[in-house]
Amino acid sequence: MTLQSRIESLKSRHAELETRLADEDQRPRPDAETVMRLKLEKLRLKEEMERLRAH
Repeated sequence: MTLQSRIESLKSRHAELETRLADEDQRPRPDAETVMRLKLEKLRLKEEMERLRAH
């Protein structure tokens, strides 16, 4: 996998998590643990993308 394709894959996963997070927030009683887990995963992906771009 090339660097650019890896970054694109991470972007796609990040966008998917954003959608899941928005869906969870729309629920009448969002699950705080799920929201926190999704946010942490998004942050991890963002940090990895930034690290890869720096190379």
